[in-house]
Amino acid sequence: MIQIPSDLNPDLVPLAFLLGTWEGAGVSDFPGAEKCNFGQSVTFSHDGRDFLEYRSHSWVLDAEGNKVRPLESESGFWRIDKDRKVEVVMVRDDGVVEVWYGELADQKPQIDLATDAVARTAASGPYSGGKRLYGYVKSDLMWVGEKATPEVPLRPYMSAHLKKVVTPEEVAEMARNLPDMPDDGIAFFK
Repeated sequence: MIQIPSDLNPDLVPLAFLLGTWEGAGVSDFPGAEKCNFGQSVTFSHDGRDFLEYRSHSWVLDAEGNKVRPLESESGFWRIDKDRKVEVVMVRDDGVVEVWYGELADQKPQIDLATDAVARTAASGPYSGGKRLYGYVKSDLMWVGEKATPEVPLRPYMSAHLKKVVTPEEVAEMARNLPDMPDDGIAFFK
């Protein structure tokens, strides 16, 4: 269920499906890099201004699903205009800064993005651009990323399936909104 916080900037209502902390797992596979399964935690938050703050941390998982080591981290800011055009500014721990543009699909919570500008530090690896698709599917957040380098044409490199983390405050709010239960609790299920 998508909830719209009362203090959310009205311009951001179309992006409300992203809000919260999401956790799950995915696969990373790109020529010249280690192929691996990874875990990920993503948070979209807001402070009343006209953007969502984005933070993502991922880590390599072993065959049993245990954390092995950090994989990558990124953070940024997401905006949307009245025509459903989305812009994202993102910084990654490997020394890459990106500007992404795209749009929110009509009648569904899906965002297609492509890089418009890429800046790299001397320490970062080769990278010339990318595409991403984010979608809210059956209450889960799913995404797939494509990447290009001067040596490798644009191709998928990461994807993940994330579930929303429910905070104790959200559980309390859900409990307040439940209908009154009978004293024995059993009649509720009849």
